[in-house]
Parts: sequence; structure tokens; C-alpha cells
Amino acid sequence: MPTIAVYPGSFDPITNGHIDLLERALKIFDEVIIAVAANPGKEPLFTAEERFEMIKESMADHPQRDRVKVDLLQGLLVDYVRSISATTIVRGLRAVSDFEYEFQMALMNRKLNTEIETAFIMTGMRWIYISSRIIKEVVRSGGDVSGLVPDGVAAKLVERLSKR
Repeated sequence: MPTIAVYPGSFDPITNGHIDLLERALKIFDEVIIAVAANPGKEPLFTAEERFEMIKESMADHPQRDRVKVDLLQGLLVDYVRSISATTIVRGLRAVSDFEYEFQMALMNRKLNTEIETAFIMTGMRWIYISSRIIKEVVRSGGDVSGLVPDGVAAKLVERLSKR
């Protein structure tokens, strides 16, 4: 039976750091599902559907695209993970500051369902300073994010943020 992991996040927008983490997860799991969350605590730049489409486009030419699925996440993450017969939630860590929040979420998920594990994967050093928030700030200020996000995502960022 294949091992399936869920990589949840808001991905507003997806970055090359996210893709690096996905590639690391694919070394461990047979299949990884990128679950795009609405996250009501954040005010996203893109709708969940737009983020879903950007991820699909970004993965279209990926060499392991047959092992990656993209889905929209609504409701509790552990309910979604159980509904697709996955066993693990994958989360990325850039710094110690990420760990506290992620650890809290992992403990809550374990409380809600003891059969689902959380795997923390360290971000590659090349991407440790990248976050979706910082990417948006750079573009808002007129900076170039080429090489930090997929090309199609960079174009959509410039288009969206130039309208504001």
C-alpha cells in the first residue's frame, strides 16, 4: 500500500521553497497531496481556487508530477487526511520561530486523531529566508522575485499587485 502524505498550507503564493520541501517529502512518501487551505486567519492575495490553479500550473512540468496531487482543503485537516487514507501531515521548518507554532498544531492534530503523524522537514538552506509574505512585500515594492517562485507565479504576482 502506498504511503500518502498531505502537505497543507495557504501557499499564497507557492514559492520555490515550498517546491523544495515537496521534493524532500517525495523522497520519503510515495505520494504527496498539496492541500490548499483557505485559512480564515489570513487575508490572502489570491483566492483558494487561484492558488490551486497556480500550484497545478507550477507542477505541470515537474518530473515527479505523477506522484503529486493538488486539492482544496476545507474543514479540519485531520478529517481530510483520514478521508483520503493518508498517514502523515508534512510541515516545513525554516527556523526555531516556526517550530513553536508547528509543534502546537501537531499536538492539536494528534489530540484530534492519534493515528495521524506529523513529519517536520527542514527547508533547504537556499530557501531558508523565503516566505510567501516576504515574496509579496518584495513585489509590492517593485522588486524582482525571479528564481524564488515559479515563473507563472511571478507573473501573476506582478499582475495582481500592480492593480493595487
